Amino acid sequence: MATDSWAQAVDEQEAAAESLSNLQIKAKPEENGTTSNLTDSSSAAASSEAEGENKTTEDDDKEDKAAQSLLNKLIRNNLVNNTNQVEVLQKDPNSPLYSVKSFEELRLKPQLLQGVYGMGFNRPSKIQETALPMMLAEPPQNLIAQSQSGTGKTAAFVLAMLSHVDPNNKYPQCLCVSPTYELALQTGKVIEQMGKHYPEVKLAYAIRGNKLQRGMKLQEQIVIGTPGTIQDWCVKFKFIDPKKIKVFVLDEADVMIATQGHQDQSIRIQRMLPKTCQMLLFSATFEESVWNFAQRIVPDPNIIKLKREEETLDTIKQYYVLCNSKEEKFQALCNIYGAITIAQAMIFCHTRKTAGWLAGELSREGHQVALLSGEMQVEQRAAVIDRFRDGKEKVLVTTNVCARGIDVEQVSVVINFDLPVDKDGNPDNETYLHRIGRTGRFGKRGLAINMVDSRMSMNILNRIQEHFSKKIEKLDTDDLDEIERIAS
Repeated sequence: MATDSWAQAVDEQEAAAESLSNLQIKAKPEENGTTSNLTDSSSAAASSEAEGENKTTEDDDKEDKAAQSLLNKLIRNNLVNNTNQVEVLQKDPNSPLYSVKSFEELRLKPQLLQGVYGMGFNRPSKIQETALPMMLAEPPQNLIAQSQSGTGKTAAFVLAMLSHVDPNNKYPQCLCVSPTYELALQTGKVIEQMGKHYPEVKLAYAIRGNKLQRGMKLQEQIVIGTPGTIQDWCVKFKFIDPKKIKVFVLDEADVMIATQGHQDQSIRIQRMLPKTCQMLLFSATFEESVWNFAQRIVPDPNIIKLKREEETLDTIKQYYVLCNSKEEKFQALCNIYGAITIAQAMIFCHTRKTAGWLAGELSREGHQVALLSGEMQVEQRAAVIDRFRDGKEKVLVTTNVCARGIDVEQVSVVINFDLPVDKDGNPDNETYLHRIGRTGRFGKRGLAINMVDSRMSMNILNRIQEHFSKKIEKLDTDDLDEIERIAS
């Protein structure tokens, strides 16, 4: 939760008044990709400053996978509206492939159907249409599924666990393994919510701090927890009889294998389970390491993959503004705000230090600013994003922690205060795409403005243009009417 000092800072930001100034346009770049108003000394100074910052904040925009996954769960109250196509690889290609368009077709227990509708699911998501018939089939079918946060996969496997449980048997029948304490709690909330009208089914948390008396046997039918604690409850304390488990869910597999020791613990748990146990594994990514892990955990699986949705830049108008220093970039930012009406904007910086400085300067200019960076707790970040989504702040200044997966419909402008580069100083094209993809969403037009302050950053911009085969135009006074239409 946010601290008192954070809350006080937010209150001060909200009380600030807006200020406006005029747009200043810099000289055009020369043909060779350099700029007439950029000196070699400013380029060297920018490079030196960047190097100095990178030494202390080298990993600022690298996000811990577990934290990012938790953040996505906290900020998403409903399904992501995507157009990804589902690709299905069946263990028996001759078997008919069933999909459903309504939850009634699944013939769920009435109390579970009530729970599904109570959570706001009116119809199955794309992955649920195909995955749920497989997960609820008799005999049980094993499944490996690639599914990003927001596609309804947690609700899908929770529904499968609740459907397979026999409430008359007072012992664990379903195990769900999450990579972290916080992610386990989030999944547990979904189980509690969906099972609200099915009180005969109980849930236990196998997480740190949940101490049980030695010699006791769990009576809850569903257990969710982290690999180490679940392994201890099965082997060391014998709270759980693994031979009675019907459904084993391994969630966030890509996060799991990135966490020291979790991969081995998960495999040990799986080896204790009966051969008839249904294995369900979910992962946001399917890198080779995830595939190898999945195939060790899940024998003879059906496989569901979401085909990658091609992100397009067609709806995003891209510009650049020439400056000589960090301070000039800030002045240009203020000038842009003075010239056009902006609904909400996201501003990306390379380091926490720059993001903190910029947020402070914008606040002093009277803008309603929220700051999001890696040193904040995940719950704090979620609170900041919720405030921004609710329009309580008009500007969100952030490092790359916010580049992926955060959709705010009102965001009309993305500003790259610093162009994205990798650790070797080369253009990070994927991050650029994710950053500016925060605008131009939901079928609307978007605006991206790039700040260029050195020969080096101009070279990076030219290489980004070349990579995407998409011209990035210099921001000119003639463009103001058009960008006003996009931004307001």
